[in-house]
Amino acid sequence: MIFQDNILKEYLRNVYFITGTPCGGKSTVSRALGKKHGIPVYDIDERFSFHQSISDSEHQPNMNKGFKDADEFFGRSVEEYKAWLMGIMDEQLGFIILDLIKLSQNGPVICDCHLTMEQIERLSKSSRAAFMISDPTDLVETYCIRPDHQDFSNYIHSATDYEKAKKTCTQTLYELNMSKYNDIKNSDYFWLERDPSRSVDETVALVEKHLGLA
Repeated sequence: MIFQDNILKEYLRNVYFITGTPCGGKSTVSRALGKKHGIPVYDIDERFSFHQSISDSEHQPNMNKGFKDADEFFGRSVEEYKAWLMGIMDEQLGFIILDLIKLSQNGPVICDCHLTMEQIERLSKSSRAAFMISDPTDLVETYCIRPDHQDFSNYIHSATDYEKAKKTCTQTLYELNMSKYNDIKNSDYFWLERDPSRSVDETVALVEKHLGLA
């Protein structure tokens, strides 16, 4: 069954989408807005394990693909790695949409996600979406120094050849996100690039104003 875009937009009218590229500040902004306005935050990454548990290998093969260790995981080619990551996002999207429809029936919800512009175009209005972006040149290095990505850091460091694993992962994430980063900057969507000179409160205020929450 395929739902038309206008139906999805109507049923998701209470959802604010905070999306963008990795390490752009999506979670920080989502949580700050949620706390300030008393709006629940739906984090798609936190829901992945549950979605995986109710998925199956026939309909969601990428979500159910297993790897014996870090060597097998990072031993894939960049093209294989990219295809797998994109496949996971496509497969999880149905679960995400149904969750959001249910959660937003009686009030607003903030969705902390990494949906593309094309996906946002199908699901919402530009006034309900903010893109938080960051240059994706060295995401692995950034991930490894973040306390909330310690599991990732431990996993990639468990590879027999860490430098090779890091190179593959860095190239994969760069190729997946660089075009998105540039496309967002050249789009009509509201976006903010991560800027160390701008405080979290200042960033939140800009997003808040765009979303009509100020």
